[in-house]
Amino acid sequence: MVRWVPGRWEGDLVRGTRPSAVAALVERTSRYTAIVALPDGIRAEQVTPHLTRSLLSIPPQLRRTLTGDRGRETAKHQAITAETGMPVHLCKPRDP
Repeated sequence: MVRWVPGRWEGDLVRGTRPSAVAALVERTSRYTAIVALPDGIRAEQVTPHLTRSLLSIPPQLRRTLTGDRGRETAKHQAITAETGMPVHLCKPRDP
C-alpha cells in the first residue's frame, strides 16, 4: 500500500510484564500512534472490543484499512471489519 494515502493503519500487540499488554495502532502517513489498553487479556475475544472502540473514535475518512500480524489476538478480525467497515489485512506467514 502506498504510504501517502491517509487512513492505512498498522496494528501490533505489545506485551509487558504478565499479564499486562497494549495494542499499538500506527497510521502510516502521519505516524500518529494510538495505544489501546488491554486490561482484560490478550485473547481475541478480549482484544476485539477494545480495538473496535478505539478505531470507531477515528474519523471515518481516516479508517481505510488495518494491517496486523497473524497473532491469535487478531483471530476475530471479521468482527472488527463488521463493526468499523474497515477491512483488516493479515501479513503473510513468516513475512511480517
